[in-house]
Amino acid sequence: MFCGVIPYGIILLMPTVRENIAYTFEHFMLVYRGTLLRVARVVALLVLVAALLEVFVFNYNFFASAGYQTINLENRLDMPAEDGAYPLTSIDHVLEFSHLNTEIHNIKVDFAADQPAQNVTLKIQFTDAAHQTYFDSTEYTVGVPLVDVSTHGERTKYINLQTAGLVENLRIEAVGDDVSYPIMLDGIYLNAHRPFEFSLLRFGTVLGIMLLGYAFRPKSAIYRIRIVENPRKSKVGIVCAVAVEVVLLTSFLLFGSNLVGVATASYNYGSWDGTSLVNTFEVGGDNAQQYAELARSMAEGKLYLEEEPPQWLQDMSDPYDKGARDELQKETGEKYLFDVAYYDGRYYVYFGVVPVLLFYLPFYLLTGANFPTAIGVLIMAIAFVLGATALLDRFARYHFRAVSLGVYLLLQIPLVACSGILYLVKFPTFYSLPIMCGLAFSVWGLYCWTRSRLSSHRCAWLFAGSLCMALVAGCRPQLLVLSLLAFPLFWRTYITERRLLTAAGVREFACLAAPYVLVAAGIMAYNYARFGSLTDFGANYNLTVNDMTKRGMNVGRLAPAFFAYFLQPPCMTGVFPFLQPAPFDTTYMGQTIKEVTFGGIFACLPILWIIAFSRRILGMRARQRFTRTIMGVIVVLLASGVIVALADAELAGILQRYYADFSFMFLAAAMLLCFVVNEQVPPEGTARQLMLSVFLVLVGVSVMYSTLLCLVPETGWYADVYPWAYQNVLDAFLFWK
Repeated sequence: MFCGVIPYGIILLMPTVRENIAYTFEHFMLVYRGTLLRVARVVALLVLVAALLEVFVFNYNFFASAGYQTINLENRLDMPAEDGAYPLTSIDHVLEFSHLNTEIHNIKVDFAADQPAQNVTLKIQFTDAAHQTYFDSTEYTVGVPLVDVSTHGERTKYINLQTAGLVENLRIEAVGDDVSYPIMLDGIYLNAHRPFEFSLLRFGTVLGIMLLGYAFRPKSAIYRIRIVENPRKSKVGIVCAVAVEVVLLTSFLLFGSNLVGVATASYNYGSWDGTSLVNTFEVGGDNAQQYAELARSMAEGKLYLEEEPPQWLQDMSDPYDKGARDELQKETGEKYLFDVAYYDGRYYVYFGVVPVLLFYLPFYLLTGANFPTAIGVLIMAIAFVLGATALLDRFARYHFRAVSLGVYLLLQIPLVACSGILYLVKFPTFYSLPIMCGLAFSVWGLYCWTRSRLSSHRCAWLFAGSLCMALVAGCRPQLLVLSLLAFPLFWRTYITERRLLTAAGVREFACLAAPYVLVAAGIMAYNYARFGSLTDFGANYNLTVNDMTKRGMNVGRLAPAFFAYFLQPPCMTGVFPFLQPAPFDTTYMGQTIKEVTFGGIFACLPILWIIAFSRRILGMRARQRFTRTIMGVIVVLLASGVIVALADAELAGILQRYYADFSFMFLAAAMLLCFVVNEQVPPEGTARQLMLSVFLVLVGVSVMYSTLLCLVPETGWYADVYPWAYQNVLDAFLFWK
């Protein structure tokens, strides 16, 4: 194509975009063809292995039941049929079959399709060659466990039995207080043929685990790609890894659909308005809309909630006594808002105001609707993942020389997955949003600070970093302790090298301090307008389970909290997802605020065990480098983590979501310690292979714990609201049942 003539009359032919793309692709294939072919062969092999496991291992019951002689017990059902189905009622919910005299390998409880979905707990008993009577659990034995089956799940209809010889009698009883009768049955079958099922969820999970195992094996090529020497390759790898994490994070949040508050024609369609592409709706109960109600009030120039407290609450001499409140509510029948600040006859929101200004108020002004809290949690969770990744990358590139892409990704995964944000995403409520905002602002603030050190636009980066760090005060004030990292980050530049005494240093310090002054002025004005005090955030006026105005500080709370937050081993069971709420006992003879928790971080996250060797590792770093920046950062992170955890316990209590307040601090310190160790180990040889193997095991166990924690059934989560759907997910992994 003719594009122009140069002065000497030679026609200049410019390549087209297509030709450029073709050339780039050919060059890429020429350089990496061998590598890509090897990777493709391995991936194909792993896909084949995962497929074989899915077909022949996870479908074991299909092959095992192929030769069974199915027995239909429909003619033995001693109840009248209704439209071809047999009802179990609250009075008659026991099925008993006598004189069977046959082997029983499994039972198929065939529920009628046209009935409400629910989980039904069945108690199964039988007599066989080893038992002449029905048997239950005793002091020394465990009987047949109760089994949950879903009325709308094909795979849950089949229950394998382990019997001794021929079964004479069989008894099936629907038990539990939450059963909705009648339960309609199409029939009961013995020794039924299990259908073949190729589960994409199970296949994808197994394939993903194998791909991770292959990618992070000690001899993997990714450990030979140093991020300092190969910036392009390493950045591509990091971007791909983060993209996968964001997809998984988003999928997990959307999985818990009952807490999302967004509906389309195919998602949460029961709350879809029938016309919009997407619409929002309220979830979580009355007090879950605090932020949305505050946005409505702010739009009208008010800082208190519009709902009027009941007169009996306004007349109380001590409205913060929960027992007295509950008695008056019972007497009058008038409800009050729980977990809001009550002051001078008005309801206020004591949670940080920044999420309202960031999400709820703009959304309300634009649409007139309530902003869906879960979407805010997701946005800030993604922001945290991006910020934590960028921050870790900054440390790896500019404070260490030998960090490889493999080591970086191996440590980035637990920094994100084990920081507590997965639990916040599991419960994406207004309780989680300020914590998530505080974490996201913190990591981005720290990133901007570290970026400023080598930037020609230092003032802009310092201002942006301090603005993010200051905004934490309007989200989660406890996380302001991370601002102390300014001392190790800037001490050498501004104090040791005396840059603070120069004109440029003064300007930079002003940019560092100004956002704190501006944000503090705004928050103090907000506090004063509500409570007449510059420093009163309103937490003490909370109408909660205890009287916050008289809670005070008590050293007796610290030991139980320290054990629960840091040292308590996880409580395990033999049934997937294995984790159970950890027990809690204390000798503190006062009221302890405690929700279910699942173990201390040092007992459950083995990657943190490296902190036990901090002194020796930091000594290695001190001998290697003249500067003490990394040492100072690690010390501040560890001290901050302890301070925040114990402050949470004193001021609020022991709650699982509070783990997100301090887990990141310990994890970040552990990651930096791992970087130091990585610097000291020779690049080749047995020592490096051993180090990578140890890292891989510690990271694997830590991430596995955090993943299983996401699947534990809890009140208010998907498993509680849609237990039949959750049961279908469980049974995909309990393939041997």
